[in-house]
Amino acid sequence: MAKVESFTLDHTAVKAPYVRLITTEKGTKGDEISNYDLRLVQPNTAAIDTAGLHTIEHLLASLLRDRMDGVIDCSPFGCRTGFHLITWGTHSTTEVAKALKSSLEAIANDITWDDVPGVDIKSCGNYKDHSLFSAKEWAKLILSRGISDDPYVRQVV
Repeated sequence: MAKVESFTLDHTAVKAPYVRLITTEKGTKGDEISNYDLRLVQPNTAAIDTAGLHTIEHLLASLLRDRMDGVIDCSPFGCRTGFHLITWGTHSTTEVAKALKSSLEAIANDITWDDVPGVDIKSCGNYKDHSLFSAKEWAKLILSRGISDDPYVRQVV
């Protein structure tokens, strides 16, 4: 069985919230993609409720694209502690952390229900499982702790 980098990470050593570059890979034609760990809460001590995480996911899908070039996908971890961010090319963890911080600030302060994309039966596979209230509360909590561009040393951006 192939080794998955995320399963080799010592989850007891990291200090969330943070951004971490997991890997950069080159395709056969020279294209490059990068995978980032956007860890919002400390592993094994907290988990974002599914409705809040689902709403944050829908919002980050748009907000991160507005703030960074080359965003391919932003998908939640099954453990509900953060997200994978996949991009074309490589961005510094500082750039990604700043885009994440700005996106969470928008969620916490500016977003209304009318701004949340993909929350009806036609555009979402589980449209009943959303909570903007929870998304806003989690965004505020995460921002109060600061987002680091290093997973082991708190270097808040």
